Amino acid sequence: MPTTKIPSYANVGVDALAVDIEVHISAGLPAFNIVGMAETAVRESRERVRSAILNSKFEFPSRRITVNLAPADLPKQGGGFDLAIAIGVLMATDQIPKINADQYCFSAELSLTGELRPIRGILPIAIRAYRDQLALICASGNSEELVLLGGNKIYPANHLLEVCAAFQQIQPLPPLDLSKHPLPATHSDQPNLLDLSE
Repeated sequence: MPTTKIPSYANVGVDALAVDIEVHISAGLPAFNIVGMAETAVRESRERVRSAILNSKFEFPSRRITVNLAPADLPKQGGGFDLAIAIGVLMATDQIPKINADQYCFSAELSLTGELRPIRGILPIAIRAYRDQLALICASGNSEELVLLGGNKIYPANHLLEVCAAFQQIQPLPPLDLSKHPLPATHSDQPNLLDLSE
C-alpha cells in the first residue's frame, strides 16, 4: 500500500526536534486519522489539508489515510505540520513525485485555499534543518525572521501549488531573497552583530 515519509520539526522550548510525518493510504472506508500525540490544532489539520488539496485542484483520496507523527511520545502542537501532511498525502497518492523528498523539510500552516501561513518558532526549526542538512520549505510570511540565518537552504512559498510545481519540475522555488528583507540597522560598533534589542 502507498506509504511515504516527510521530514518536519516540532518546537520544544527554544529547540526543535525532528518529526517524521508518515502517511499511509490503504483500502477501506474513507477516513483520515492523525496519530502520534497530536494536540487539537494538529488534529484539526485534517480539515485544512483536505480543503487545501481540493482547492489546489488535486484529488483527495477516498480511502483510509493514516498519518503518524513519529516519535509517538513527543507532544506535537500548532499548525506547522499542515504542509508536510499535505505533501505526504500527495506523494503517497503519486500526484507529485517523491524525487529528493528526503532532502527537504516542511513547516507551514495551510489555509483552506492552499495558501501558506507563517508559524511561530520558525527560527529553531530553520537552525535544526540547517544542521541536519535539509532544505526548509516554509511560508513567505516567515521570511523576515529567516534573513537572520543568511538564507541558506531556505525556500519560502506563498501557496501549496508553488511547492507542488517545484516537485513536478514545472517551476523551481526561488531561495530566500535577502535583498528584499534587509537586516535591521544595529546600534553597536560592530555593524554585523545583532543584540537582544534588535
